[in-house]
Amino acid sequence: MQFVSKYQVEYSQFQDTQTWVIIVLLSVLVSVTLFGVAIIFIYYQKLFKLYRFQQNFINGFTHELKTPIASLRLYLDTFKKYELSREEQAQYIKYMVKDTERLTLNVNQILHIAKIEDRSFRPTFKKVKIFDFIKKFIQRNPHYFEDIQINLKNLESEDLEVEIEPDLFEMVVMNIMTNAVNYNETDSPKLEIEFKIVDHKLNIVFSDNGIGIEKHEFKNVFKKMYQVGKTTKGSGLGLYLSNNIVKIHKGKLRVTSEGLNKGTKFTVRLPLNRNLE
Repeated sequence: MQFVSKYQVEYSQFQDTQTWVIIVLLSVLVSVTLFGVAIIFIYYQKLFKLYRFQQNFINGFTHELKTPIASLRLYLDTFKKYELSREEQAQYIKYMVKDTERLTLNVNQILHIAKIEDRSFRPTFKKVKIFDFIKKFIQRNPHYFEDIQINLKNLESEDLEVEIEPDLFEMVVMNIMTNAVNYNETDSPKLEIEFKIVDHKLNIVFSDNGIGIEKHEFKNVFKKMYQVGKTTKGSGLGLYLSNNIVKIHKGKLRVTSEGLNKGTKFTVRLPLNRNLE
């Protein structure tokens, strides 16, 4: 009534059906407009995040590709310009092999990410003796782990089998173990790999004595392109890829640490009996 008196509107107009139809239509129009603005804002935010992610990916991964390429070019120029002794040649070749392996690892990570993010991807699982699988992986790739002491603690039964996709699961082991090497500033880097059966599930525990991780970073380390402390080491893809591969195996990947400079523990938890299809 105050509105009617203030603006001198005839009260009979509020009893007219057409008036209420107009009010409802205007209300719907305003609501749709506000909803549209909200959708545009959300879309813009997602677009901005995607753009920022692409820039971070390009910057970070470009660094990961350029560094070994520049190193290889330097060694090749050295071979071209100077007469080197056989011992010097062997040393340079060793460095070049490491650079090519670094490039291969980065390229494989991109290929595997593209594979697991493809909804049509169907992994091929195979039963393996998990202790032997990891032991042979280390034996095939000793050059990755020259600078770290590895202690492989076996289960009581060496014949324990789990179903894995070998190529993908090997990437999980590679990423966790190379992290133990790369993020270790002690004089004697160490990595212990232990196998435990807990609640009818297999825990593969990778414990190192490296730089450690603060508790608030535990969830972040599995995000795509995330790097703790914005370090220039790594591409920020390894743990993201590993976490998704473990999920494909119906398992979980967890990280724990007592803090900076107190080492890191990664636990790959796999069900022993499951339907993987």
